[in-house]
Amino acid sequence: MRTLHRYIVSQVLATTVITVAVFTLVLLLGNVLRDLLEFVAQGHSSPWLLIRALGLLIPFVLAFSLPIGMLTAALLFFGRFSADQELTAARAAGVSLVALVAPVIGLSMLFSALCGWINLQVAPASRVAFKALRDSVLLQPVVSLIPEGRYVSLTDNLTLYAREVRGNHLRDILISMTTNRVTAGVTERIESRIVNAREAELLMQGSDGKPELVLRDLHGTYLTPDGWQGFRKSEHREPIPRLGAGEAKALKYNEMTFSQLAAERRQRRARGLDVTPIDVQLHRQVAFSFACVGFTLVGIPLGIRTQRRETNIGVGLALLLLAIYYSFVVLGQAMETHPAWHPEWIFWIPNFLFQITGGFLLWKANRGV
Repeated sequence: MRTLHRYIVSQVLATTVITVAVFTLVLLLGNVLRDLLEFVAQGHSSPWLLIRALGLLIPFVLAFSLPIGMLTAALLFFGRFSADQELTAARAAGVSLVALVAPVIGLSMLFSALCGWINLQVAPASRVAFKALRDSVLLQPVVSLIPEGRYVSLTDNLTLYAREVRGNHLRDILISMTTNRVTAGVTERIESRIVNAREAELLMQGSDGKPELVLRDLHGTYLTPDGWQGFRKSEHREPIPRLGAGEAKALKYNEMTFSQLAAERRQRRARGLDVTPIDVQLHRQVAFSFACVGFTLVGIPLGIRTQRRETNIGVGLALLLLAIYYSFVVLGQAMETHPAWHPEWIFWIPNFLFQITGGFLLWKANRGV
């Protein structure tokens, strides 16, 4: 019996690892890799920086890919286990289905505990750490964020191009500035100044203590009420902000760990404020941690019932079940502004639905019905 259990657990675990790796890669490519483009767009694409950023994003993705991987592994393995008549052989030896799958259910509980740790602590902390890494890059001296031979937006209304960048010295600079104009009640952004300069130097401590771009041998045009006017100067100082500078932003609820959410809830409740958005986040984190158990309980009997070896059957069933589960998650998030409906409890519905349905199907499969 132990040999059989080791075989089943090892096969399910191996399949889970592979499917989790695949789904993690897919989710990274489809969602969070867009965050990494900020580093590339700002000229910060060193391998070490991208590896650090990717490492901080993986825990956020694992919170979703672990339950998906467990469900897919249960469907694929037990579908093959049944199709190869291995289940029939085990039953002929007097081993019940419940006894056969007990270690797999235990494995799903371990994965649920791991998901709980990731959802409640690791993923929020990693997300905050990623944003801190991103901000540390964006708060670097602005000259390090000016790519050579490319346009870069330094502020909402200032775009700069430099053909050559050597340290704090730039050559062949083009600056375009825009402004808002209201016409017949409609606001539109128009170009208000165009400057060409032969060279420029970035001073990290300008006249007001802030970075300044000292333009030399410059000429250009600017928009006045009477139309465009030309100008030429030997030198001009243009204030340049540090990108991303500003006050530290408060954490969003989905960036808080469980303990931070609980503390925030106590503070808001003491002030008599609505705590429904916090309850929604708390229940979502905890409820989603039990997804591995529900997915496994449903995946085992469904895999046995399909009795097919084809991978696409298992993947198709997994996607259908995921769509059902996540529809409740989306509904709960959408209802967080309706406290009278207690949307926090919606996140528990798919867990109970999957666990009860999975338990019933497993009982029927154990009886051979």
